[in-house]
Amino acid sequence: MKIRTTLTALLVLLGLYNSIAQSELTLAGTWQLRLDPTDEGIRRHWWSEPFPDTISLPGSLTEHGKGNEVTLQTPWTGDVVDSTYFFSKSYQSFREGDLKIPFWLKPVNYYAGPAWYRRQVDIPAGWKKQRVVLNLERCHWKTMVFVNGQFAGSQNSLVAAHQFDLTNLLQAGRKNTITIRVDNNTQVYIGQNSHSISDHTQTNWNGLVGNLSLRSGNLTALDEVQVYPNISQKNIRVTVGFSQPRNQTFSGKLLMQVRSLQNSRSTLPQQVKAIKLTAENTTLETTYSIPSPQLWDEFSPNRYELSLVVVGNRADTISRKKVTFGMREIGTKGTRITVNGRPVFLRGDVDCAAFPLTGYPPTDYKHWKKIMRTLKEHGLNHLRFHSWCPPEAAFQVADELGLYLYVESPSWANQGSAVGAGGLVDDFIYQESERMLKAYGNHPSFCMMSYGNEPAGVNQGNFLGKWVLHFKARDARRLYTSGAGWPMLPENQFHIHSDARIQRWGEGLASIINRDKPRTDYDWRTIIRPSKVPYISHEIGQWCVYPNFDEMAKYTGVLKPTNFEIFRQTLQDQGMGDQARDFLMASGRLQTLCYKADIEAALRTPGFGGFQLLGLHDFPGQGTALVGALDVFYEPKPYTSKSEYSQFCNATVLLARLDKLVFQTNESVKAAIEIAHFGAHELTNQTVSWSVTDDQSKVLVQGKLNKERVHIDNAQPVGLINVDLSSIKEPTRLTLTVQLVNSAVKNSWHLWVYPAGLRADAAVGNVLIAHSMTDEVVQRLEQGATVLLLPYGRIAPDKGAQVKIGFSTVFWNTSWTMGQPPHTLGLVCNPKHPALAHFPTESFSDYQWHDVVSHAQPMILNEFPKRFRPVIQPIDTWFENRRLALAFEGKVGKGKLLVCSVDLETDLSNRPPARQLKYSLLRYMNSDLFNPEQALDTPLIRQLLTSSASDRW
Repeated sequence: MKIRTTLTALLVLLGLYNSIAQSELTLAGTWQLRLDPTDEGIRRHWWSEPFPDTISLPGSLTEHGKGNEVTLQTPWTGDVVDSTYFFSKSYQSFREGDLKIPFWLKPVNYYAGPAWYRRQVDIPAGWKKQRVVLNLERCHWKTMVFVNGQFAGSQNSLVAAHQFDLTNLLQAGRKNTITIRVDNNTQVYIGQNSHSISDHTQTNWNGLVGNLSLRSGNLTALDEVQVYPNISQKNIRVTVGFSQPRNQTFSGKLLMQVRSLQNSRSTLPQQVKAIKLTAENTTLETTYSIPSPQLWDEFSPNRYELSLVVVGNRADTISRKKVTFGMREIGTKGTRITVNGRPVFLRGDVDCAAFPLTGYPPTDYKHWKKIMRTLKEHGLNHLRFHSWCPPEAAFQVADELGLYLYVESPSWANQGSAVGAGGLVDDFIYQESERMLKAYGNHPSFCMMSYGNEPAGVNQGNFLGKWVLHFKARDARRLYTSGAGWPMLPENQFHIHSDARIQRWGEGLASIINRDKPRTDYDWRTIIRPSKVPYISHEIGQWCVYPNFDEMAKYTGVLKPTNFEIFRQTLQDQGMGDQARDFLMASGRLQTLCYKADIEAALRTPGFGGFQLLGLHDFPGQGTALVGALDVFYEPKPYTSKSEYSQFCNATVLLARLDKLVFQTNESVKAAIEIAHFGAHELTNQTVSWSVTDDQSKVLVQGKLNKERVHIDNAQPVGLINVDLSSIKEPTRLTLTVQLVNSAVKNSWHLWVYPAGLRADAAVGNVLIAHSMTDEVVQRLEQGATVLLLPYGRIAPDKGAQVKIGFSTVFWNTSWTMGQPPHTLGLVCNPKHPALAHFPTESFSDYQWHDVVSHAQPMILNEFPKRFRPVIQPIDTWFENRRLALAFEGKVGKGKLLVCSVDLETDLSNRPPARQLKYSLLRYMNSDLFNPEQALDTPLIRQLLTSSASDRW
């Protein structure tokens, strides 16, 4: 009996010790749930009664199947720019039954409104007379908390944890009831397309995610700690916030110690500071010496940990806190951003908060490690968060990997919202900005900040100028600008603007990549010249690729790709389902070419600050913008690779300025080789090898260029290359390759060479060239003639003339841009087809097709037999999936017909690719290989043409 009594007493003491020692209680687990769609819970005091349903937290309503079925009346958060979905006959079947939507991913269910979460918690007896804080890491969006029926407060933030002091409400040693009301209705009209709240990307979710806990500590405690590195002084300035009960005085010591988080894990001396607190809230400032600081940047992301301990006069520990920081200073020098005094060139992606599996931003380290490591592997050093702020884990990973983050407060005040009106939006932006700095300001990766994205408002300049000045004075650890995209204000420490890219919004076929002949000698120096501060190019790229339907199997979470289901179904309905893979691969190779052109133009620009892609990965909303070399899961697509991408996007890139990429055999290739180098150190005594090879990898000519010193800069000349082409007799694709000897730094460009003086019409032979289907042409065909029909300029408006084809692939997408051209994603062809035997090509568009498609009208073959395949087939926007052709062949009567809607007659002496294509078609048509199998009726062909171009009646 005595042994049992002693054991019982020991267990009681151990339990008491554990309850005292325990400083955090997780609230993860089962909660009671009640939805409040009519918002009656506050009026009816729901915090005082149990709820009928349950849910597991952390998580969202959608994750657990709570909410409503998606219907045509679902109150989405986000603009649906193309409203044709709601009335167009082409979408009718998708509006019925199992609803499918094309403009973003479809959640498995939807709920907008208040939701109440309730659970009981056993509070340890040892927490009596302790300060207890409820921590809700990520909420969406407004929370109200009740404890044991008493109101504990309300918070409204999209960027930082909601924390509530429950000290005076919780009862230690017994069960307590915590009730949380979460309302995901729009609380402040920050712009419904803001990625912090929009269904375009992360969805308008309702729930509580991340760390959900109760944290206890002494009533006298460390609160906010901010660390300000000073590299020149080899120290850090530390501001320390303390809190304690009213009318209390505390005397003790603050112990501070820094240790390296690198491999050495070295510890610096402890610093002791006597403190005396007399107020409820006190902020003290001190410095801590770091004699030989290891600096933080993209190449050496060295981190330190500052430990702070408050002890009382009896050496008892009162409070403790740890803060991670880096010795990093960001600034500007002229039009360059500098990190620790060294110029950097920002090579960035834009994260728009797209998380298909969860529908909300994951808060775990593993998820963000995958994203940011992938960015680094593709040669990027920078990530922008478009109108949202990521969770703590994202900053931690960026700190570790050395990624420069540009973070925005959670607003895209446009499309009905605005800044500068002096209302709730302006106030919310300031509040959220302050919360971001408080929560994440110590992270060395947090390098840049703005109000948000592309603002509206007549007073935006005044408001945002003051915003920049306020935060520059408030916290100089990062650079500030007014907004992404605009405005370019004198207060900005750097600008982000959209003029410096190869396709600007609304530019259509007038963009440099569609309008000008293929070349690589342009840059943006005249555009950025007026800027006195660094200029970052806004959302460059936006080049689309055809949907990858194999990707659909990855959507195992709360968002489903019904947009892909629509696009796949309409493709199958047109008889082209078997071509989906070909469309993906062909459009993907063109997309890669377009991104290479965009990025290299930026790297060629002297004094340029950098670029932000949109994007390296897909954007699932705004009509579905498949703009990534990676899918929305940050996983590769099959047509390119990180090794290819990082050749033209990296810290060191070799570049070639060529005034043309298409040549004739009586010309020379003249290339000025440059290097853009933003590595950790300058380079000396470098050698650049170069070669020109043919398609069989045979070296035609090669050489070496020497560079004695490579500075940290771009637009650095290496040398000139001059290659005579007179020895080439046949149309040929060449490859110019340059490489930094003894390194992985290399780059390459395709060059296209055509015989000078070639007369395409010399190959006419027995071919009859016609421009319309007159009765005479039809009669000749019926009698067995071979006819080349060239109907360029005569295609009927509803049969292809309305399809605007350009060289580039689709920009963003045709739905959100209201049909901005081009409407096509390049073309697909069989390079082994005998019609192309004298026109070297791969199965996709390269620069030799630029002149061809720039002088062409697509033909719509929807009424042709489903299995009919053109010789040259443009890839239509997936919103239409029309069967398009630039060239097709068939039998008409006893005759043989090839129709080509390219201009193969105008100014061919100055259009070598078009001349060569015509020659190749004619050679084919005069050969025994020209024997079309598909019989075509004359009316089927005539309906493609305008009435004046056919003999229809």
